[in-house]
Amino acid sequence: MCTARPGWQSMSFRVAKYKRRLTNIHINLVDILEVNAEEQWVRVEPLVTMGQLSASLDPLGWSLPIVPELDDLTVGGLVMGTGVETSSHKYGLFQHICVEYELVLADGSVATCSKNEDPDLFYAVPWSYGTLGFLVSVKLKIIPSTRFVRLEYVPVKSTSDIVQKFQEAAEQKNADFVEGIMFSPTAGVIMKGQRTNIAEPGKLNDIGRWYQPWFFKHVESFVETDSSSKDSRVEYIPSRSYFHRHSRSIFWELQDIVPFGNNLWFRLLCGWMVPPKISLLKLTQTSATKRLYEATHVIQDMLVPVDQLDAAIRCFHENARVYPVWLCPFNLPSEPGMLSIPSEKMYVDIGLYGVPGIESYDARTSTRKLEEFVREVKGFQMLYADSYMTRDEFRTMFNHDLYDKVRKRLDCFHAFPEVYDKINVHART
Repeated sequence: MCTARPGWQSMSFRVAKYKRRLTNIHINLVDILEVNAEEQWVRVEPLVTMGQLSASLDPLGWSLPIVPELDDLTVGGLVMGTGVETSSHKYGLFQHICVEYELVLADGSVATCSKNEDPDLFYAVPWSYGTLGFLVSVKLKIIPSTRFVRLEYVPVKSTSDIVQKFQEAAEQKNADFVEGIMFSPTAGVIMKGQRTNIAEPGKLNDIGRWYQPWFFKHVESFVETDSSSKDSRVEYIPSRSYFHRHSRSIFWELQDIVPFGNNLWFRLLCGWMVPPKISLLKLTQTSATKRLYEATHVIQDMLVPVDQLDAAIRCFHENARVYPVWLCPFNLPSEPGMLSIPSEKMYVDIGLYGVPGIESYDARTSTRKLEEFVREVKGFQMLYADSYMTRDEFRTMFNHDLYDKVRKRLDCFHAFPEVYDKINVHART
């Protein structure tokens, strides 16, 4: 079995082929169910989106500790796959702000799990990709919201400088948000943000407005100007605009779809029309366009220990050469589950989205080299992306001990496929 949600509605740029052979179950659960201010949690259904949730919580004075950037990301996808955000160096991945899951199991029964109630199921759910049961509700932590984010932009001019400044920022507990964007191997910007309710006069920048430059282009301007005055590299952004700062340009993917999209006149006249829904782009793709996209485009998020960042940058440059590169630190605790590690450690999500800059690029060869590197450094590959790993390689990357134990206990084998059977490149088109 699997959900009946059409493949073109998902945030992955691929469409799942496995839905054609599995029994499709309709689960149209799209509502926010309850906000508990006293205990500081919100209970939602799995198809609630980040845009919907932040818009509902903000007027109430609350926010999620982690708000993944794109408006259309769903809670269910962020639980069953994963989610990361620039506050993750403090709070971890999206699964680490989850308090409780409610699922319909293979036998039709309803199970509720938390750290104290059926902890095996609770820790097995993240990264399980809908292969343990149907998620029907999630209880998430919430924190008091603020009006603004004070954001400081720090230009960097070499790979070693990028690595050093990024690692230093990730370890700063007084920074509420940390993010890096590399525009080349020797040029980038590290951003450090703090929650605040007061903005300095003349430094407010609502980057979420339709006529504003795309956020990554705005960030790039700090590389080009390289202002020597630290004060001039600080601005205040309304919190919701900051949370969804990459939505309008889908990070930087929109520049390949609408090359003139950041033009001033286009933004003024048509900026309110973007971004196009990823679901619409997928629905209107021809088969020839899909094949061309696969052959000439990279969309990957690789999670590696932050102490391997320098080696990762060099490996990804050699095998993909995609810029800009997104850098987002996150704290990974030592907990049971697919990402089980011996001790708590700081990791970094390295996001590659765009056209590779190497000659004779071959998607399979290049991606397998990236996957091999990530396995060697004890890292992980996000499940939404193309995976060319074999089943054994996938099981080497992800710890399946608890997952296999829970699948056996819940008798999932005849009801749900394994994760690998849903995420490998042959399971998608």
